[in-house]
Amino acid sequence: MKFIADLHIHSHFSMATSKKLTPEHLDYWAKLKGIKIVGTGDFSHPGWTNELKEKIEPAEPGLFKLKDEFKIKNPVQETNTNAPRFLLSAEISNIYKKNGKVRKIHNVILAPDFEVVDKIQQKLSNLNFNITSDGRPILGLDAKHLLEMCLEISDEIFFIPAHIWTPWFSALGSKSGFNNIKECFEDLSKHSTTIECNIKIQVT
Repeated sequence: MKFIADLHIHSHFSMATSKKLTPEHLDYWAKLKGIKIVGTGDFSHPGWTNELKEKIEPAEPGLFKLKDEFKIKNPVQETNTNAPRFLLSAEISNIYKKNGKVRKIHNVILAPDFEVVDKIQQKLSNLNFNITSDGRPILGLDAKHLLEMCLEISDEIFFIPAHIWTPWFSALGSKSGFNNIKECFEDLSKHSTTIECNIKIQVT
């Protein structure tokens, strides 16, 4: 089965983003663009999570859909089978020092339900990280330790090193990353089986 998904996005709680990055607008534009599954983005932010809990409801296992009362009128005819689905997602910015070098790495986390999201938020808060200042929080936490924390909370989490070909803020970035995934995540590398690639094509 083939479908289009966009799992790395943000909400209006992230810096430098549109105020229209709300569940209803994400649903509206996903339908127009033919996107079947769209990430919620920013589930680490309590304010955004509260908005999500208000506006989306369970659909298939691990997926959610916008509640009818929040839908924006759309020129694309919708049925129960083609309505976009949401998948709980977040991006974390890890900035830390390892092996004598400052590392700046972004990771995308996909969670199966709000119970897991709440546990992640609670764990980060207990570690005294500020998760309310930005939808994409900056944590002084080793990326390996973040992955370890997520695995302790749920084995249904997907942990994805983000945009790995960018020089900055990526696991393989030439400016602040590592030479390979195993160097970053060490013995937990086997749990990071998916990567996000960005390919830029220039047409002349």
